[in-house]
Amino acid sequence: MGAYILRRLLLIIPTLLGIMIVNFVLVQFVPGGPIEQVIAQVQGQGDVFEGFAGGGADAGGESSTEGNDQYIGARGLPPEFIEQLEREFGFDKPPVERFFNMLWNYMRLDFGESYFRKIEVIDLIIEKLPVSVSLGLWSTLIAYLVSIPLGIRKAVGDGTRFDTWTSGAIIVAYAIPGFLFAILLLVLFAGGSYWNFFPLRGLTSDNWEELSLIGKIADYFWHITLPVLASTISAFATLTLLTKNSFLDEIKKHYVITARAKGLSERGVLYGHVFRNAMLIVIAGFPAVFIGVFFGGSVIIETIFSLDGLGRMGFEAAVARDYPIIFGTLFIFGLIGLIVGILSDLMYVLVDPRIDFEKREG
Repeated sequence: MGAYILRRLLLIIPTLLGIMIVNFVLVQFVPGGPIEQVIAQVQGQGDVFEGFAGGGADAGGESSTEGNDQYIGARGLPPEFIEQLEREFGFDKPPVERFFNMLWNYMRLDFGESYFRKIEVIDLIIEKLPVSVSLGLWSTLIAYLVSIPLGIRKAVGDGTRFDTWTSGAIIVAYAIPGFLFAILLLVLFAGGSYWNFFPLRGLTSDNWEELSLIGKIADYFWHITLPVLASTISAFATLTLLTKNSFLDEIKKHYVITARAKGLSERGVLYGHVFRNAMLIVIAGFPAVFIGVFFGGSVIIETIFSLDGLGRMGFEAAVARDYPIIFGTLFIFGLIGLIVGILSDLMYVLVDPRIDFEKREG
């Protein structure tokens, strides 16, 4: 197993490099770079896209023309001002040199400073991380706590009325987009057209510091209830069906028939023999499910509920063309995703030691 883990760890390097290269190249063709953002603000346009009149600019705000007129809307501004912006943002160097400088800094865990927030990218990530982790962790835990018992109950009663109507409810839940369900929750329970049971935005109240320990815990759960429900719905549906199908596959196997023939009760067969094998894929997939919830719905959910997390920060950085944040978070998230893939394999081995990935690869 050690050799397998070592190979997977070594594969992280070329995979992460490929991710960074593809995204860096794509960014070169995205119009409206950070320099154009600054020019738009200096000229009172507010946003670069309001004055964007055509023509392509790369990640450094470069286009096919030469000189300081290459920046849309830059006419009338001193050339020295544009050159100073290029030096500050590092766009006075060729793209290849900028890319390798970025990789060298990332190898030293130096992710640079935000263009517009004047704060280190790593400090921003550390500041926003608790919100996103909190949302992803609670959503995943609730999905597992509901899905596993429900999936087992559906497998045992396969074809019954309970199985039929719960399957219908699960399909409907899976079909509802997370952002639409989030808006529905806000309308129903957060002061929309009906009840005002939960706060509209944020993760804590304004008087958070004045509350007691119990009050802070209650306030936290009061604020996070709706965002967690909104981000859980799709994972809940997938996990329930996965649990049911996994149990159904195991129940039909010969060892279950043998256990029943020996006189074991249905409960003894289910939890003494079937449970371990059926739960293998469900439990081992916990890291991947968490990352899926963490990355998949965080942008929309955090934006709708005004949660100051990584998803919202990444979205705002993309709009503002704040490249240090974009590439810094991309590098860290890519690294986390690759490591989680290794952890998922380790979870399989932990749940069932009979699995040997090295023999499978051989």
